[in-house]
Amino acid sequence: MRFDKKKIIDLITDPNMLTLARVAVVPLIVVLLLWPNRPFTLLAAFFFSAAAITDYFDGYYARERGLVSNFGKMMDPLADKLMVASTLIMLVSHGWVPAWMICIIIGRELAVTGLRAIIADKGEDASASTLGKYKTGFQIAAIIPLLIHYPYFGIDFNAIGTVFLWGALVFTVWSGADYFINFRKLLQS
Repeated sequence: MRFDKKKIIDLITDPNMLTLARVAVVPLIVVLLLWPNRPFTLLAAFFFSAAAITDYFDGYYARERGLVSNFGKMMDPLADKLMVASTLIMLVSHGWVPAWMICIIIGRELAVTGLRAIIADKGEDASASTLGKYKTGFQIAAIIPLLIHYPYFGIDFNAIGTVFLWGALVFTVWSGADYFINFRKLLQS
């Protein structure tokens, strides 16, 4: 069997494969967090970080190569939400984040996903707003240190993650309200 470097590169830069990789990493993160010790939380943070990076690249490759697909448009945000929600739920299970905050964050994600489906069904653009991108950035910036959790080199990663989680909460509520305000006319028709 001959090693084809181009086929391998095409496969790992395929936008839909990158999206599916984010879905595939979710069970791995969940399993690692079943035993929340230093090595496993570091590994979970590493896998979450790598998966978060693929979110940028799948969009970049899809636009750059003209590979935007209906599958990608639907699965990309769902993969993100699955990864974020699953990880946050595992953090709640260890008491590392307040459950009420995570309920608001996941509730907004579900509500906006439903709204996006209505918007798309009416033929309107349902892409993420600037506020939504800030929300995602703060969520990722919160989750990575929250996953690390334990102090290293005198750095309290849990405290850093908690600060970013508050920022994520603000942008979660703000961007969710913005979606519903901007598209209320569509909801009434």
